[in-house]
Amino acid sequence: MNFIFLVIGLALLVFGANWLVDSASALARKVGLSEFFIGLVIVGFGTSFPELVVSLTGAVQENADVAVGNVLGSNIFNVFLILGATALVRPLKMSRENLRRDIPVLLGATLLVLFFGLGGRISGTSGGILTRVEGAVLLCVFAIYILYCLSCGDSREETGEKPEISTVFAVVMIIPGLVALIGGGELFVDSAVNIARSAGISDKFISVTILAAGTSLPELVTNIAAAVKGRGEMALGNIIGSNVFNLLLILGCSSLITPLSFANVSAVDAIALAASALLIFVMRGRRAQGVLLLTCYIIYSVFLIIEL
Repeated sequence: MNFIFLVIGLALLVFGANWLVDSASALARKVGLSEFFIGLVIVGFGTSFPELVVSLTGAVQENADVAVGNVLGSNIFNVFLILGATALVRPLKMSRENLRRDIPVLLGATLLVLFFGLGGRISGTSGGILTRVEGAVLLCVFAIYILYCLSCGDSREETGEKPEISTVFAVVMIIPGLVALIGGGELFVDSAVNIARSAGISDKFISVTILAAGTSLPELVTNIAAAVKGRGEMALGNIIGSNVFNLLLILGCSSLITPLSFANVSAVDAIALAASALLIFVMRGRRAQGVLLLTCYIIYSVFLIIEL
């Protein structure tokens, strides 16, 4: 049964990704917004929903390790593995706005979170806590960024013939894709964990492999589908949007519920997170640099296993 559920989960992931990409593209044409912006806001937020649920649940249960580890691990996975794999399928074109606005915002958000979370540990003034006030700052930065994107004329594009559907219907059509993605991801991960345990694989190894990647499965499948369909802007927007949501919205909301400790965030984790944001700017979506990102993920995974 676990193998059957694994196949069903994978099928839902593929169906959901294809449905989501097609529906989001139709919405972009209908309302005149760029596919990058749709990927940034709608697809990025939708595929980050599993991280939001996991982190908020961890914060409510006062388990900071879950909230912080989930976000940092997901962002590293998103760039090193997902963006690397996407670049191998189809090189991603980055616009001038991406290089001047979106990627610097992601890099700035990454450094801001690391400064808030690790600054006290480095200076010796605290044990490394993301406070409620700092969480409120993250949420304010997030709101400013989204409002700025909405106000930018360059977020709109001429999309040619518009679909003969209402805007409300175009938005509603996105929901089945998101539901299939999230549900399929959960079913796939649960089945994979059960199979791994039945094969005698340790829980620690499962936690840094299957579970760590599990909440990012929607981003992975959506990006591959977008790349295959030639929707590179949406794929890039999905990763940048997911990572910005994770850092600013999810950590911001979680730290408002309870201050989050970064005590278990190692130097390797911090370096990998900072490098993941920096490499998006450097790589410019080329295939050869996609290989570099995948290599970085393998090296980081080896460090995680050694730390166990």
